[in-house]
Amino acid sequence: MKIFDLHCDVLLRLWEDRGRSFTDHPDLDASYKRLLKGNVNLQLFAVFLEPELPSDLKFQYALEQIDLFHQEVVGKHDNVKKIHNWSDIRQLKDGEIGAVLSLEGADAFGNDLMKLRTLYQLGVKSLGLTWNNANLCADGAGEPRGAGLTQLGFEVVKLNNEYGVWTDVSHLSQFGFWDVIETAAYPIASHSNSMAICNHPRNLTDEQAKALFSKGGFIGLVFTPPFITGGDKADFNDLIRHIEHFCELGGKEHLAFGSDFDGITKYVNNLEHAGQYQNLINELLKRYSEETVKGFAYENILKRLP
Repeated sequence: MKIFDLHCDVLLRLWEDRGRSFTDHPDLDASYKRLLKGNVNLQLFAVFLEPELPSDLKFQYALEQIDLFHQEVVGKHDNVKKIHNWSDIRQLKDGEIGAVLSLEGADAFGNDLMKLRTLYQLGVKSLGLTWNNANLCADGAGEPRGAGLTQLGFEVVKLNNEYGVWTDVSHLSQFGFWDVIETAAYPIASHSNSMAICNHPRNLTDEQAKALFSKGGFIGLVFTPPFITGGDKADFNDLIRHIEHFCELGGKEHLAFGSDFDGITKYVNNLEHAGQYQNLINELLKRYSEETVKGFAYENILKRLP
């Protein structure tokens, strides 16, 4: 079964070590060969900048990661297709990998909306306003102040709406989440789980999940044990508890996958890299109909493209 995945950090890993080959480097969870093996048909590639990097260099570093996306991910693999418009996804063939740029945190453009529009033009189609810390747009989930969106943050969300770009609430503070729900035309949570099942600040409360569903958004389930069980280990049963809970809240048609491969260091047993995706599909097929599992795997996203 084909897979759409809403989040990985391959670009950061390539940027940190230019000796890594996207094709088959064993250090990469979501290398080209592993994406193929897992039948990943669509992958979002996040541009992420560590918070300690100098602010005046962050746009340059973002451009370097985007250049790696074009040169190493798309440029060297004929069947990796850059998604220019959402409609391109519907044209993907079996064995092809649609590649989408996303931005994890607004730090790359600061308060310069010309830089943001440039990032759109380079292919960014999903934007999370923050990582865990605060920036000029909003507070993140790890910021003690816990404030919502700034005036600039609201402007960015409105630009996302204008350009048909997803606004990603993963990593946002709770107040920031509610500001996005009120403002965003295309809200998503690219890689978050249920706080009711695992009380982690990066997960979503039931109220948040239901609000996201009511806005036509979706949640990409993340595959790291700290967000699944709160510990270092998790299995498929643990992950599926989050799916079951979200389904009980009315989210069956609003769930997806957002692995966070290459951004995580702890893994679900037998789901340690993208090449093992079909292990998860096989487990889900034991509990849900094929139609429902196809929804989780790709159709829920396909039905709700801007």
